[in-house]
Amino acid sequence: MEHVYASIDLGSDAIKLVVCELYQNHLNLLAACSTSSRGIKKGLITDPELAKKSVLLAFKQVEQMLGVKIKRVIANVPNHHADYKIIKGETEILGDLITPKDMINTYKIGIKKNLLPNEEFVTVVPIDFKINGKTIMKNPKGFPGKHLLGRAMMVTTPKKNVYSVVSIIESLGIEVADISTSSIGDINCFRNETIDKSIGSVINIGSEVTEVSLYSKGIPVSTKIIGAGGNDIDKDIAYMYKIDLAEARKIKESFALAHKRNADVTDIYETVNSDNVKIKINQSAVSEVVQSRITEILSLAKNELNDLTNKPIQYIIITGGTSNMLDFEYCIGDVLPAIASKGTVKLVGVRNNKYSTAIGNIIYFLNTLKLKGTNYSMLSEDEMEQLSSPRETNDDTMLGKVFGYFFGE
Repeated sequence: MEHVYASIDLGSDAIKLVVCELYQNHLNLLAACSTSSRGIKKGLITDPELAKKSVLLAFKQVEQMLGVKIKRVIANVPNHHADYKIIKGETEILGDLITPKDMINTYKIGIKKNLLPNEEFVTVVPIDFKINGKTIMKNPKGFPGKHLLGRAMMVTTPKKNVYSVVSIIESLGIEVADISTSSIGDINCFRNETIDKSIGSVINIGSEVTEVSLYSKGIPVSTKIIGAGGNDIDKDIAYMYKIDLAEARKIKESFALAHKRNADVTDIYETVNSDNVKIKINQSAVSEVVQSRITEILSLAKNELNDLTNKPIQYIIITGGTSNMLDFEYCIGDVLPAIASKGTVKLVGVRNNKYSTAIGNIIYFLNTLKLKGTNYSMLSEDEMEQLSSPRETNDDTMLGKVFGYFFGE
């Protein structure tokens, strides 16, 4: 075991917490959980105390799996009103060769010039560097030069988006090692050579909102949020059959298909409606209800994507918990062009798209550490030894502060 990283995603329906180890350049899952969330609406925290209890439950579940306390975590913050700006910064190289510190200095200068008072800095996504006004490269570390210009995409959000999440986690005595957004996490979860060369989109269908993010060569450039998600399917089923939401959700998750194409009209689900009358629901009929809502959400996402760019795009990836439904790909084929596909989380042990943001944020965190030229683990050597031999622990966690990997020493 080399280094351990934890990542949390606070959703309206569920708190997703993932812990991974980086061993010989491979990311391995150590633990993951998805617990019901309260106090969060449309991705924003509305009741801090209820949200705090939900987050605490997630940490307790994972800590029970691991046998150690989690003291540091990467936190996902809401994408609402996120802003993306290309920044430039220039610096003189003091030594003979360019160092990670020189590269980071260009970003510091660019951030300082472009960050507005009402914005909170989330991260910068590197674009490229220019050495001595001539040579352009992605990573100039170790190359000779006297002058360096760096370009990056700076991601910011309203301050409340960040502080509402960080304050809850820190109140539990857990250090926020870094913050990120779903637009960054999702693309890093699915990133490949095609994405690094193309213009495309990731559509994340959450429980209450759907996020449509546009990327250029893997760099986020814009995000739109639609006020519709998987919970609308529950409401549709509940309304259609006059049943409560809990039963509707059970039907959605265990019986209905995302598309009626393969649904069986003879396959029956029996339940009791609000009038205390026994009813029979056939799979074909309820799948048509589900399909209708998914089609609407995908159509809205398609319209938002058309508004974001008029340039041809090379890929559309659909993720989020709703995309896990059986036969979801047929809905994609009905609404979106042939370049669209359902994402596949490839981390062994957690092949579920609802974890794409949390996993991707770990991957991005590792990439930025590599750029900076530093190593960082969220567990100490003693804690990692304890993790290798899990046992009960009552050690108190410490009140944290934002690590700020781009600027920390």
